[in-house]
Amino acid sequence: MLRQLLNDESGAIISAELVLVLTILVIGVIVGLAEVAKAINTELNDISNAIGRLDQSYFFTGYKSGTGGAKVIAETPGSRYVDGVDDCDLNGTCEIVCGAGNIPGGEGQ
Repeated sequence: MLRQLLNDESGAIISAELVLVLTILVIGVIVGLAEVAKAINTELNDISNAIGRLDQSYFFTGYKSGTGGAKVIAETPGSRYVDGVDDCDLNGTCEIVCGAGNIPGGEGQ
């Protein structure tokens, strides 16, 4: 029975093929996931650039009511807020993806 077990080769080719197919599959999955991660980071960079370009400045005029003479009944002064430029506004120097925006004519230019 031990000699028959040592001479049995019926499963060797199938397991070698399985190891080869699984190795190729794992390498393909790793490369695919790396590309997916890069694509997601590029899109998140685009979203952050869009949010950074939002201008939050606003103003409103005042209101003044009177009787036609010098007497003022009600008055509300106007106000203004001017949004200053922050570090990562307008796609400055805050790239999170290597190479994004550095290609002439590409995204971020």
